[in-house]
Amino acid sequence: QVQLVESGGGLVQAGTSLRLSCVASGRITDYGMAWFRQAPGRDREFVGHISGDGGKTSYADSVKGRFTNTRNNAKNTVYHTMDSLRPENATVYSCAVEGFCSSWMAPANCQYDWWGQGTQVTVST
Repeated sequence: QVQLVESGGGLVQAGTSLRLSCVASGRITDYGMAWFRQAPGRDREFVGHISGDGGKTSYADSVKGRFTNTRNNAKNTVYHTMDSLRPENATVYSCAVEGFCSSWMAPANCQYDWWGQGTQVTVST
């Protein structure tokens, strides 16, 4: 049982950067973590994943090269740094704790058991 609280969302100009944080209520060293986003009327979309030790990351093609996942397990925190933001990136971003995932699975298809409530990102032009 892990509670997650996201923060760092807000209003930024297109082309600038923003870092989101997700603080867990317990130790997350052994757990992969992922970021998702969901716009009104749209299905939840996988954005990126980071392994428990932070050694491996993966990203949706739409954000690869612009968004970066990092983590600090001593602080029970994962980060999602978004560079070169675009208006189409504006929505609610949530973090999630991996519940079941095997090495042959794409992180987007893994099971995530615990979710934060999300933080709103708005991008102006």
